[in-house]
Amino acid sequence: MPLRKLALLCLISAVQSQISVAQTGSGRMVTQPSERVAGLSYADIADLADAAPLVAQARIGNIIKLKPAQAGTVPAGYQRVYVEANVANLIRGEGGISPTVRYLYDAPLDARGKMPKLKKAQVILFARPGGRPGEIQLVARDAQIVASPAETERVKAILSELVAVDAPPRIIGLGDAFHVAGTIAGEGETQIFLRTENGDPVSLSILRRPGQQPRWAVALGEIVDEAARPPAPGSLLWYRLACGLPNALPARSVRALSPQDAELARADYQMVLNALGPCGRTRTAR
Repeated sequence: MPLRKLALLCLISAVQSQISVAQTGSGRMVTQPSERVAGLSYADIADLADAAPLVAQARIGNIIKLKPAQAGTVPAGYQRVYVEANVANLIRGEGGISPTVRYLYDAPLDARGKMPKLKKAQVILFARPGGRPGEIQLVARDAQIVASPAETERVKAILSELVAVDAPPRIIGLGDAFHVAGTIAGEGETQIFLRTENGDPVSLSILRRPGQQPRWAVALGEIVDEAARPPAPGSLLWYRLACGLPNALPARSVRALSPQDAELARADYQMVLNALGPCGRTRTAR
């Protein structure tokens, strides 16, 4: 057996053992990528970018189909392959990356059981380092997307938002809500504090005035000032809220309010959710 092929088979065995035990931060099993789903949304790309310490643009080179004994458990409709890809551009990765990366990929099969053409494809990989130099593990089954110029620029823009010093934190829940009625009927203000992963203060404020549409804003800080505004759709702050807020204000958030004020706070929170709109995730393979 040629020395190079023997080395590749040893690497396949090592990477396969990693996949059998690898898990995501949420406890779900990490599977390797499927073919890109057309029309990925801002939230789809942000999910992948947020989970990936390594993001690279690469050109797929060598591909080896794994035999069933080597492949382990593979989802129906997929062929597990070993991939070598040449890195053209490291988009994210503090520790750098090898010029050639190796990983396992579950290639989707068409109705005839055929694999797509992968060799020479230009892709963007969302990954974490593997167990050996040059090895990577993609963060999800679909964490490989076509590297069109437009998609590459979109990924770079989202990553720039994610690594900015003032990037909004991940939302992990809701804190206390308060409602203060105004001096006239129909007037009032609700403030809802959010729980964040890093503990940074984030709050929502909703202001109602008779004869006017309710106004709301989000504040990234202890003080809500006049400059606070709703987030721009398709921005990282919008993504954090639209994809991170729960569907309803929980009872614990309004436990200190009167029944009437609690109901008004719930209505104001629902107004914010409606204004944000749906998160827009479209990915089915994770």
